Amino acid sequence: MSRTATIKRDTFETQIELTLDLDEQTPIKVDTGIGYIDHMLTLFAKHGRFGLQVDVKGDLQVDSHHTTEDIGIVLGEAFTQALGDKVGIERYGAQFVPMDETLTRAVIDLSGRSYLVLHAELTAPTLGTFETEVVEDFWQGFADQARANVHIEVLYGRNTHHKIESMFKAVGRAMRQAITINPEIKGVNSTKGRI
Repeated sequence: MSRTATIKRDTFETQIELTLDLDEQTPIKVDTGIGYIDHMLTLFAKHGRFGLQVDVKGDLQVDSHHTTEDIGIVLGEAFTQALGDKVGIERYGAQFVPMDETLTRAVIDLSGRSYLVLHAELTAPTLGTFETEVVEDFWQGFADQARANVHIEVLYGRNTHHKIESMFKAVGRAMRQAITINPEIKGVNSTKGRI
């Protein structure tokens, strides 16, 4: 069974093509027009052990908001499509990831219900040209379209770059745990019979 998805999204603000492979780690090729997001998505894929290709043309002359949010939406949609009926997956994932002085916890439930809880104090308003406030919009779009409970908490830290980087690594690792197929799970991991 191939757990892959290719999603294309075209709006007046962004044109995105994203391919996700849950079971093959390569290739990872990301070109969003935003260097910082390229770096974060590459880390997400590497630490989650996903194949990920992302090509984006966005209205960066405005700012990075539309592009960043729409990438989160498309990435979440790709997970939903690639997971299909979710038969045999663990469903839950939880990871702590340190990044120097920062420690972040990410907890995932691929429940079919979207909910985001994000606790992070991002004190630097920009990193390069990237507006850090749109990180929450990325994760909201991701949670909505992945139909997942996504809880991210930066427990402590000083450096905004480290805080965001540890988020992407922690969620990538938690997603790997949640999507792992466990042969001991019969059907889906829910008493409802579907997730």
